[in-house]
Amino acid sequence: MAQERFEELVETFAFLDDWEDRYRHVIDMGKAMPPLPDALKVPATKVDGCASQVWLHPRIEGQGAQAQFDFEGESDAMIVRGLIAILHELYAGLSLQEVLEVDAAAELGRLGLNDHLSSQRSNGLRAMVERIRSVAAAKAA
Repeated sequence: MAQERFEELVETFAFLDDWEDRYRHVIDMGKAMPPLPDALKVPATKVDGCASQVWLHPRIEGQGAQAQFDFEGESDAMIVRGLIAILHELYAGLSLQEVLEVDAAAELGRLGLNDHLSSQRSNGLRAMVERIRSVAAAKAA
C-alpha cells in the first residue's frame, strides 16, 4: 500500500549502515521541508500529545473518500521535522480512503523507527498519525 516515495525511503534506510546514519537522514529530510507559514501555526493545526511543538495543516483536493490528501507541517525539533517529512512520504497524494487504510505502525516499523525513538517521540509520532487519520476520516464522510 505504501507510496513509491515511501518505498524508496525504505530502501534508503536499508542501505544506511547504522541508526546514526538513518537519524541524520531523518534530520536532513526535515531540513529540506519548506517552513510552515506562521499564519498556519495556530491552535487548530497544533498536534497535542507531542513533547515538542508540532503543526500539521491538511490540504485536500476534491470531495468524499476519493479526495486527494496532502499536508504541510513543521516542528521546533529537527528530528520531529524529519518525522513529519517521513509521514509526508507515507501519506501525501493518497485518497482519503487510502489514508485510512494505511497501517502506519507496520509501514513505519519497516524503517526501524520503533526501536530507536524515545517513548516521548513515539507517542508524538502516534499523535501525528492519529491527527492525519482523523482529518481524513472527517473529510471522507
